[in-house]
Amino acid sequence: MEFLKARIATPIEFISGGQFVSEVPWIHTRRNIESFELIIGVHKTLYIEQEDTKYEVNPGDVLLLLPHRVHRGYQVCSEDLSFYWLHFLCPGGFELIDENEMAHEVSFFRTNLSSRLSVANVYIPLFSNPPGIERVNILFHQLLHVANSNYYTFHSVHYLLTSLLIELSEQTIANFYLPQNGNQGDLNLAKIMEWIRINAMSDISVASIAKKFNYNKDYLSRSFKRKTGMNLQEYIHLLKISKAKDLLSGTTRNIKEIAGEVGIRDEKYFMKLFKKYEKMTPSQFRKAYYQIHMNNK
Repeated sequence: MEFLKARIATPIEFISGGQFVSEVPWIHTRRNIESFELIIGVHKTLYIEQEDTKYEVNPGDVLLLLPHRVHRGYQVCSEDLSFYWLHFLCPGGFELIDENEMAHEVSFFRTNLSSRLSVANVYIPLFSNPPGIERVNILFHQLLHVANSNYYTFHSVHYLLTSLLIELSEQTIANFYLPQNGNQGDLNLAKIMEWIRINAMSDISVASIAKKFNYNKDYLSRSFKRKTGMNLQEYIHLLKISKAKDLLSGTTRNIKEIAGEVGIRDEKYFMKLFKKYEKMTPSQFRKAYYQIHMNNK
C-alpha cells in the first residue's frame, strides 16, 4: 500500500469534479493524465486498473489515481454504475510513501500530540474504505455546490477540496495500524464501533448492541464513554445524522423517507435529533447544498 503525502500549506488546487452515472454497461477508457483523480464509489462496482494493479471500487471505497500513470477499465461495469470524481493538483509539493514510512509518521503524531499544531500534510491511501465516508460525501457535495455557484473567487473551491482531503487524511491516521497496536479492550471496542457503523441505519439500541457482544449494557456504556469521550447512544445518533445529511444533499427523497432509511421511524423525532446536532432543520440543510454537476461520459 502506498500513500500520497501532500503539503497543504498551499491549498490543493481543484480542477474539476462531478458525479458519473452510466445508463448502459460501460468500461473506463485508457488514459494517462497530468492531474490526480479521486474516485468515490456510489453505486455498483467500477472495475479499473492503474499500471498493473486492478481495483474494484464499490460504494464507499475511495481510489486515488496518480498523474502520469496509465489507468483504464479492465472489465465492463454494470448499468447504473455511479461514482464521484475529482481532479486536482498539489502545488505545495507531494511524495509517495510506503506503509513503513506511514507507520513512522502516525507513531510520531500519536506520541507527540503538540505536533498537530505544525502538521502541514495530508496522507491519502491509494485505495481505502473510510469508516466515515458519509462525512467525505457531504464535503464533496459542498465543494461541488460552490464550484457551480459562480463565486467571484475560485479560491473557496481549493480550500473546500483541501478540507475534504484533510477529512480523508484524519480518518486514515485515526484508523491506521489499530489492530496491531491496540490491547484486547481496544480491539473489542474497535470491532463494536465498526459493527455499529455498518449497522447504524437499522433500528439498533445500546441494549441490542450489548446483547450482540455479550456485554452488560451499563458497563458497555461506561467503557465506551471512557475510551471515546461520547455516549454510545450519541455515537449511534451521529452516524444516523451523518448518513441523513448525505441523503439530503445527494438525493431527492423526502424527509420521512430519509428518516426511515436511517432507521428512525418517527419523522418528528428524526427532525428533533437533526436540529439538535446540526442547529438547523433537514429542509434548511437541503436548501444550503443543492447544485451538482452530472455526467455520463
